[in-house]
This record gives sequence, C-alpha cells and structure tokens, in this order.
Amino acid sequence: MKTLAISLGLLLNTTVLMAQKEQPKDTIQEPITLDEVLVSAVRVTAQSPVTFSNISKREIRKRNLGQDIPILMNFLPGVVTTTDAGAGVGYTGIRVRGSDATRVNVTINGIPYNDAESQGTFWVNMPDFASSTESLQLQRGVGTSTNGSGAFGASLNILTDAASSEANGEIANSFGSYATRKHTVKFSTGLLNNHFELAGRVSAIASDGYIDRATSDLKSYFLQGVFTNKNTLIKALVFGGHEVTYQAWNGIEDLDMLENNRRFNSAGALYDENGNIVGYHDNEVDDYKQDHAQLHWNQKINTNWSTNLAFHYTRGSGFFEQYKQGASFSDYGMTSINLGGEAIDETDLIRRKWLENDFYGSTFSVNFKDKFFDFIIGGGWNKYVGDHFGEVIWARYASDSEINDHYYDDRSHKTDFNIFSKVTTDLGKGWSFFGDLQYRRVAYKANGEDTGIVDDQFDFFNPKAGFTYELNNNNQMYVSYARAQREPNRNDYEEGNPKPEKLNDFELGWRYASGNVKLNTNAYYMRYKDQLVLTGGLNDVGAPIRANSGDSYRLGLEVDATFVFGSQWVVRPNLALSTNRNIDFVFQRDGSLMSLGNTHISYSPEVVVGNIVTYAPIENLQFSVLSKYVGDQYMGNIDAEGSKLDSYFINDLNIVYELNLNSVFKTVAFSALLNNIFNVRYVSNGYFYTYDDDWSNPGSVTTIEGAGYYPQATRNFLVGATITF
Repeated sequence: MKTLAISLGLLLNTTVLMAQKEQPKDTIQEPITLDEVLVSAVRVTAQSPVTFSNISKREIRKRNLGQDIPILMNFLPGVVTTTDAGAGVGYTGIRVRGSDATRVNVTINGIPYNDAESQGTFWVNMPDFASSTESLQLQRGVGTSTNGSGAFGASLNILTDAASSEANGEIANSFGSYATRKHTVKFSTGLLNNHFELAGRVSAIASDGYIDRATSDLKSYFLQGVFTNKNTLIKALVFGGHEVTYQAWNGIEDLDMLENNRRFNSAGALYDENGNIVGYHDNEVDDYKQDHAQLHWNQKINTNWSTNLAFHYTRGSGFFEQYKQGASFSDYGMTSINLGGEAIDETDLIRRKWLENDFYGSTFSVNFKDKFFDFIIGGGWNKYVGDHFGEVIWARYASDSEINDHYYDDRSHKTDFNIFSKVTTDLGKGWSFFGDLQYRRVAYKANGEDTGIVDDQFDFFNPKAGFTYELNNNNQMYVSYARAQREPNRNDYEEGNPKPEKLNDFELGWRYASGNVKLNTNAYYMRYKDQLVLTGGLNDVGAPIRANSGDSYRLGLEVDATFVFGSQWVVRPNLALSTNRNIDFVFQRDGSLMSLGNTHISYSPEVVVGNIVTYAPIENLQFSVLSKYVGDQYMGNIDAEGSKLDSYFINDLNIVYELNLNSVFKTVAFSALLNNIFNVRYVSNGYFYTYDDDWSNPGSVTTIEGAGYYPQATRNFLVGATITF
C-alpha cells in the first residue's frame, strides 16, 4: 500500500512537458513525410489496437546532451533504465514491462539492429545517434510484426533524419559532471535542383563516468544522400561509431563498500599475495567499432499502391582486454614449464577476447491503401557471420606460445527469414479490424565454448488480431491478441540446452482526447511458456544468464496522460502497475529440488511511475521537472531477500532557452539538465547468484547466495549550447 500511495501521489501531484502560446508544440501532429514510409511497415497509428508511445525530434533535442537513447526514453510508461558507469554515458540498458533489452526488438528505418547472437542492443556502438533521429516509436508488449528478433517486451522503431528542403548547419557542444562533454557538427545541403540532398554529422563524446575509471571515449558519424521527387525516395546512409570504455560490469558486492565507497570499481585491479589492491591495469577496456550501410528505395506507384525495398550491411570488429593473475597454462593452450627446478603451470597474462562479424540482408514491403482498407505485405532475409577468438598479448611466462596465437576460435552463422502481412479495415459504425500474420524461420549454427555448440532451426508462426471501436470523436477502445515466439540466444546455449520462448499477449485499451486533455489507459495479460528469465547471475564476461522458467505471466495496468493548463503549463504523468510471476517455480537449494510456488519474475518492479511538468513563463523559455519512481524489484526468481533492490524516486530539472536571430545564425539554444536534484543515493541494477558449497559442512550441500550492485550518480549536471545556421 505504501508504494501504491507514493505512486498515486506522484501521478496526481507531479507532472510533464512543454507549453507554448495557444497550443503546446509537442502536441501538434507532425505532417506525414515521404521519409516516414521507411517505417510504415513496422509502425502503428492511433487507429491500431496496439499500445505505443511516440517521441519526436523536438522532444529529443531538449535533453540531448550526450546521454544514450535509453536514458532519453526513461520517462516513458513502464520503462526502467540503467547505466554501468552511473551517469548515462557508455553502456546503458533498458527494460520495458520488466523485459530486458534482449526482448526489445529495435529497428532503424525498418532494418534490424539487435545483435543476432546475443539479441541485445548496444547503444554505446552508436554514440550520439539521438542527434540523427527524426522520431521513434516504442510499442509495448508484442506489438506489430517487424523485422529481426521477436519482440517479447517491446519494439522500438527509429526513423533517422528526414531530408531537408533548405541548406542548414548545426554546431552543438555540452559539458558537465565527471568531465562529460559532447561535440556535434551537422550539415545539410538542402534539396539541390529540388531532388538531391547530402547531409551528415560527426560527434565525439567523452566522460570519466561516475564509477571510478568507468571512462568512455566515443566517436561517431552519420552521412546520407537522398534523391526524391513526387513519387520516389531513394536514400543511402552510412553511419557508425567507435567506442572505448573502461569496464565497469563487476559492480559492488560489499554492502559496506556500497554505503561508504559506492564509486569503487574492481575491474582491472591487481592484487598482492595478501589480497590487497596494489594497482590497476590501465587498459581494462572494451574497444569496438561498428559501421552500418543502408540503401532504401520507396516508390509510390499510384494513389493506392507503394513499395519499399531496402538493403543493409553491418561490419563489427573489436575486443575487450583483461589482466588475469594466476591464469592456468592449460586454459590458454600452453604447457607447463620448469624454471630453476620449479614446475610452473600458471602465469599472469593479458588477454583479448575478439569478435569480428558481418550482418547483411534485405527487407521489403508492398502497401495498398484506400479510404477503408490498408494492406501491407512485407518481410526480410538477414544473415549473420561471427568470428570469436582469443589472444594472449602478454604473459609473465609465455611457455611455448607464439605471437598471434589464438587460444580459442569459434565461428557462428545465423540466418533469419520472415514474411508478414497486415490489414486494417473499416468495418463501419465506428469499428475497425486489424490482422497480422507472420512466419519466421531461424537457423543458427555455432561450434565453440564461447558460442555454445549449436545446430538449431526454428519455424515460428505468429498471428495477431484486434478490434478498435470509436465511441465518438473523443473516445476510442481497442482489444487485441498477439502471439510471439523467439529462439534462445548465444549465452543461453552456453549455459545448457534451452527451449524457445512462447508468449500470448492480450491487450485492452481506452484512448481519450478532448481539447487540452489526452489520456491513454491499457490493461495487459502476457502469458509465457518457457520464458527465458534472467537468473540474476552473470557469466565470466559480464553477460546476464537466463534460464527457462516453465509457466509465467505478467498482468498489468498502464496509464499515461497529457494535461494542458492555459498557455504555460503542461503535465504528462504515467503509471505502470503490474504483477509478474513464475508459476510453481522449482529451484535446487541445499542439494534438494524444492518447489517455491509462485515467485516474482526477476527485474520486474510492480510500480513504475514517470512524470514531466513543464512551465513556459515566456515564449522560448521552459522549465521541466522530470520525475521517476521505480518500486522494489528482485534480481532473482527465488524471492530471496538478499536479491531485492530497494525502490527509488529521482527528479531531474531541464531548462531550455532559445534565441531566434536574424543574422548568420538562425537560432542559439541553451540547455541545462540537473540530474537527481535531491541527491538520492540509489541503485537501478545489480546481479544475484547462487552456488552449492559442500566444504563448509562435510556430508551436506549448502547453497550460498550473493549479490552485486550498480550504483547510479548522485546530483550531477550537463549544460550545452546549440547553434543553427
């Protein structure tokens, strides 16, 4: 009851976004452009029986001071975000309805972005991508059929910058706490001869991180060429990034240290024989470069028919480096040596674990649309080839190793084919029907310890259907059912013999819009079979471990609203209440298999509340207070008290002021972001592990539990200026 009271208090007393004279800009509907056809096959509208939120370029700009896209999405309904380095730069993560990033399907212009093997999304590989984003849509639940891995928690569809009709340029710089800084330069030629445009961006972001030595050195680029006329859009894009981040995935396992030295980072620590830290390896980093190429051709055939065809290619290459003390020769393909009559079978060494991969394919869609009927058939074929290998670049005792030796070599192949058809039709008297059928075939082969021993093929059929009813001009109801299935990822195969996941998602919603009030309410029931839940544990490279949980479900209520008060105030609260359970969960404790009954699903808080209140006292000046409450959550599935993360309530202040100039510069916009203004010491993420120990009490097995925590930054700030010309 306490958390519910806090949540309702937040919903009623704190609030959202921006106001302008007469009508706030953020509530004005943007005109449909030809660029939006690139994502029409995977996005939905207010006439669809799907739960979703949109964010426009205008909204992104207000807080785009260097933090990653998940952090910019933090105040959407049911969203929880975290960052390893603690300050929103570097490795960041997102969960939606308790589902982690491997279950959030991400597409960029309709092209899959999730890593084919891990199924995760690594925004650190595309620094400052928010500066090249035109809009994004987050569909909660299964959503509509899309390309790439199946959506089990949400789908995130990103549309990159639209073509500009006029030449323009932009210079943006920001600075802040922990030596954080961002520098961005953008340009566009505008449409030359009314048909051609060339546009681009280069960015550099750096931060020392809130956590000790959790530094980030991020560079990125974005370049696009466009040809357009009345019926044709051809768009070629290349973009990518290079990240070097000091590792911070170890977290803090000591509660006293969490209280008294919460910025401690054990990564790279060097120890003496007594276990005391005597220094740190200065290059305990993740170093990865990723480049993307996309080619899109959209053709409007006539008033009713249009087509879209795309080709894509992604190249990734990089490593993470670690100093290992007392490493066994046998683990690295070396043999024991004799030194001064003493047999030596271990050594201190520095290793690099490499990944080089290629991902390429094609997507397509054909659309027929008239006044009463909208039909799309689409799909895609994609292939992934990944090479995983390890090198020892230095060893105190090198044994019989040679330079450039690989102590493991693994290779994986994955192909993903899908085809879907969608129809929306007006049934009359306020009723419309939405149907969506998808067939997906996945084939995955891998051959080593770092990829699992895999030779699997999956065939998934995923039907979706729903009805929307317009009660009147202000009220709309919808109901939908969606089926989703997805294959295990690489880490699941490493841990054992996983089963594919299955989900039946039921959604019931009500949308209300009248004058200065908008309200969206939806209830959902997500029933899983063999859901791969996070166990709370991490593997030896910091990746989350998952396991099939049998039967499980998520039952929830989500509410988000926009209230406009006069010409100066706008409030946008949202509330997500949920119950998330594993059914009849079984766990091996103290050597015996035990039934724990219904347990909480890991990383699934039952209360999540967001709110933004914006006050615009004069034109071009606005103050926004952004609030987020996340309730208690368990990091494991056995309801252990030691696995619980405490609830937290944080508030940010965002100030934006824009000068309109009639000179060389069009505008100068100043932004300030004060994060965690009340200096809350909170933890948004962590890990929980168990292992059996039989030495402490001979003749019996004792299950040992432990936990680690990722503290987030206390009060910190970012300030920036953007000049357009």
